[in-house]
Amino acid sequence: MAQNRHQALGLSDDTVLEMYETMLLARKLDERMWLLNRAGKIPFVISCQGQEAAQVGAAFALDRTKDYVLPYYRDVGVVLTFGMTPRELMLAAFAKAEDPNSGGRQMPGHFGKKKNRIVTGSSPVTTQVPHAVGFALAAKMEKKDFVAFVTFGEGSSNQGDFHEGANFAGVHKLPVIFMCENNKYAISVPISKQLACEKVSDRAIGYGMPGYTVDGTDPLEVYRVVKEAADRARRGEGPTLIEAVTYRLTSHSSDDDHRVYRTEEELAEARAKDPIVSFANYLKETGVLTDQLDEDIQARVMKEVNEATDYAEKAPYAEPEHALRYVYAEE
Repeated sequence: MAQNRHQALGLSDDTVLEMYETMLLARKLDERMWLLNRAGKIPFVISCQGQEAAQVGAAFALDRTKDYVLPYYRDVGVVLTFGMTPRELMLAAFAKAEDPNSGGRQMPGHFGKKKNRIVTGSSPVTTQVPHAVGFALAAKMEKKDFVAFVTFGEGSSNQGDFHEGANFAGVHKLPVIFMCENNKYAISVPISKQLACEKVSDRAIGYGMPGYTVDGTDPLEVYRVVKEAADRARRGEGPTLIEAVTYRLTSHSSDDDHRVYRTEEELAEARAKDPIVSFANYLKETGVLTDQLDEDIQARVMKEVNEATDYAEKAPYAEPEHALRYVYAEE
C-alpha cells in the first residue's frame, strides 16, 4: 500500500474523497461547457482543465467559514469548494437571469457570491490582486480573523497590479496569500518569453515575503503549502507567494486555437500527468478509493452536471429592459 500522505497532513479519508469529487465535478462541468459552446448554445468558455488539483488543494486549505477568495477566471475548483453550485455556474455560462454572478451581464468566469465570500473579478487581468490586498488590509485594521486568498496566471504576474499589490502587502505584513497558477502560457506566449527569472516565486524576495514553487498537479502538496501560508498569515507574519506549476489542457479559451503554438507531443506529455487521474491512482493505492466507489462518484457527478445543464438551459433570460440596471441610478 502506498504511503498515506493525506493523513500525515491531518486530512481524513472522507476529506480527500471530497477533494477528488470536487476536482472531478470541475472537470466534468468544464467538458460539458465546451460541448455546449461547440453546439452554439453558450457563447464562451475559459477552461480549468489541468488546473483542478491546484485550485481544490488550495481552497481546502482555507477556512470556508471566514476567509475571502478572489479567484481568477479559471478557478472553477476554488468556487465549487467555497460553495458555488453546478447550477449557478451553468446559469452563468448560459447568461440567464438567475446567474448569481451578474444576472447574465458578465462573461463566464467572473465569479462572485457575497454570502460565500467569493469576490467578483473584472475582465482586465490581475485587478483582483490589489483588491485582495485591500481585503487583507481591512482584516488587519479591523482586527478580524480572516485571510484573503487570490489567484492569477503567470502572465498576470508581469502586470503592475501584481507588483504593487505584493509590495504593499509585504510592507504592511498583510494576511494575504498570492497563488500563481503557472500553466506555462499567457494565451500563446510561453513562459520562456514572459520571465527573465527562473520561477515566479523568485519574485517574493523583492517584496519581503517567502516564495514557494510547488507541483500544481498534486492537490496534497498544494494543500500543504497553502495551509502553512494561511497559518503564517493568521499569526500576523504577513503574506506568501505560491507558484503552483500546472498545465492548461485546452486552448486558452473557446476563441483560441492552441494548435498554432503548441505541439501534439507537448500536449500528450501533459495529458499523461492529468491531475485527476494521478489523484485517483493515489487514492486507490492507499485503499481510500475502490473501483465501485469511483463509479458511484462518477455517476453522482454526471447527474449533477446533467441536472445543472437542463435547469440552466430552460431558465429564462433577463428582460431586455433590465440591461441598464446597476449602470444608471434608478428612481
